[in-house]
Amino acid sequence: MTKLMYFVHKLRNDKRGQDLIEYALMAGFVAVAAGAIMPGVSASISTIFSKVGSVMTAAAAS
Repeated sequence: MTKLMYFVHKLRNDKRGQDLIEYALMAGFVAVAAGAIMPGVSASISTIFSKVGSVMTAAAAS
């Protein structure tokens, strides 16, 4: 088995990050629901999502 195939197999079977993604999705759903229920909060939620998006873009570029 080559190193690349080993890495792909190991990455595919690694489930450690799954919980983090699920919690992030849940937090996103709660934020969207809060923005829909309380329109005054939607501006700050939008700012937070913009900051998260820019940090993720910067991390992907490096």
